[in-house]
Amino acid sequence: MTPDPPPKADLAAPFDRPEWLLRLNAVGRDLAPPGGRLVPLDVDSLLDGAIQATGLDDFGPADFREPLEVLVDSLVQDADASLMGDLLARADLSNLLENRLRIKAQRRENPAIADEVIEAPIFIVGLPRSGTSILHELLARDTRLRAPLSWEAHSPCSPASADGEAACIERAENVFTFWNELVPAYATMHEMGARIPCECIWLTAHSFRSEEFLGRNRVPRYGAWLASADLTPAYTIHHEILQLLQQRTPTGRWLLKAPSHMMALPALFARYPDARIIQTHRDPVQIMGSSVNLLRALCWMRSESVDPELIKASFAGEGLAARLFAALDYRDGADAPAQAFSDVLFSDLMKDPLSTVARIYSDLDLPLTREVEADMGDYLATKPQHKFGKHDYRFQDLGLDLAEERARFADYQARFG
Repeated sequence: MTPDPPPKADLAAPFDRPEWLLRLNAVGRDLAPPGGRLVPLDVDSLLDGAIQATGLDDFGPADFREPLEVLVDSLVQDADASLMGDLLARADLSNLLENRLRIKAQRRENPAIADEVIEAPIFIVGLPRSGTSILHELLARDTRLRAPLSWEAHSPCSPASADGEAACIERAENVFTFWNELVPAYATMHEMGARIPCECIWLTAHSFRSEEFLGRNRVPRYGAWLASADLTPAYTIHHEILQLLQQRTPTGRWLLKAPSHMMALPALFARYPDARIIQTHRDPVQIMGSSVNLLRALCWMRSESVDPELIKASFAGEGLAARLFAALDYRDGADAPAQAFSDVLFSDLMKDPLSTVARIYSDLDLPLTREVEADMGDYLATKPQHKFGKHDYRFQDLGLDLAEERARFADYQARFG
């Protein structure tokens, strides 16, 4: 007798929430004024708060205003935010605005920062859940390469003293590990921590032109605006932050990562013409369930409800294809520096990571020393798959047609095997 298939998951159903969070959000609903909110989310109060917190008032070019206004409007109108969601959103935006003020101030006070050369940076790109994070962490074991750490993105203008840096690290650690307390299942999906390499979307977020906000919040109006936005300001402030960090701690070569770079390769190469790109590849059908589940968890940290159709529109099926083929179309175009790209199969990375790394180093014309290779091996030994629990997800839970999705990505899968 054939056993019954497991029941299909309800993507709109929430993950478990701790009791204290349920009570907090209930209080927020009870105390919010009619048609209003306990936590103010408006551009003027955010700007005024950042000015008061820092004693500075120069945010730099005004090109951040429009995306900030669109984002705040979408947070208010679309996010269905809980009290915790509003608290986190205001904290995020305030931190970014305060950082922006301090970045501009430090560049005025120390003009030598603008002379820092970011030479031949290495960017890891690929679809979400295709191995970009583990590859980023693994290559970052090489001290000749430098990945920006999560705490540096959270506090790029940290004090030069050891005590000041330690305080910034502790503050960032509290922020990122708090996410696991909001949705405990998140710990099985993506490891967070102050000293873990971060994605570039945390740097570009300071321009308010970043997919970081799409991952953390339910903001479809902002997503629609971002889809056709000029990303030049995003890579400008990305470059400025790298210069600031490099001036404080001299760096040989930057190692960077974000799936969202796939949608922005023209802007990336305009800012970094000598960049090298490592693109990871994995069966898109395997990626979809994992990506949607991760985004559900992030949304549930901040919203009273989850809209799985909205998440699927961006991170499954057609939305996933748009990201992927934007990169491939650029690579196949006349303006792309063909020698800048290397490809890595997720299956190779999982099966034999050190051999895969050796091939990457060969493509980069970078010697792989025995010491670095040994350190990478030790790191892998302490970071087994499912270290924090198994992340369960299934394609069949998405409500998508398997044959249709296979056809959508057939050319891609044939191209990369």
